Amino acid sequence: MRCVKLAASAQAMRPQRCRACWELPEVQILEFNAAVEKLGGFETIAAGIISDLRGEINGLMLALFQLDAINLLLGRTLGKQIKDYSELTEIENSAVIEIGNILISSFINALSGLSGVRITPSVPQLSIDMQGAIITVPMAAYGNQSDYIMLIGGSFLVEGKEVPCRLLLAPDVRSLNYLLNKLGICE
Repeated sequence: MRCVKLAASAQAMRPQRCRACWELPEVQILEFNAAVEKLGGFETIAAGIISDLRGEINGLMLALFQLDAINLLLGRTLGKQIKDYSELTEIENSAVIEIGNILISSFINALSGLSGVRITPSVPQLSIDMQGAIITVPMAAYGNQSDYIMLIGGSFLVEGKEVPCRLLLAPDVRSLNYLLNKLGICE
């Protein structure tokens, strides 16, 4: 397990340091419907943070958080919890986006380092909706090329509490083939 220190950085947030450990993720390439079902179903409400990827790899990266994970993260960064996503304020939305951005960027940096390819994520956007609707975004962008999406599932521990983290990577077909070749998985 790899451990890092996390600190809230937005001006309006009072910084609180906590120890967070990330377990090695499980990576699966799944058909769109199977991925949504594995995540808890089409109608499960979630917060999705999406980032466009550019460089030698083009595609979309999506981080999904359900309410219990949002509450644990907001509790540590802002000392607040919510009962419903509609209660999220602008500052809390910003905190959720930043946490998603940190996770997406960490994964992209690791993938870039392993493969030796340059990948640049865009400024992330937040969507709160049913998971099926959120995951439709990468599938609409790249579904004409493939019905499959890469699901990176794992958890990180925040002061002994497990926070499920689900990342989805939807590269275009050229990028996926290029990445697999760089990683030595296929020629």
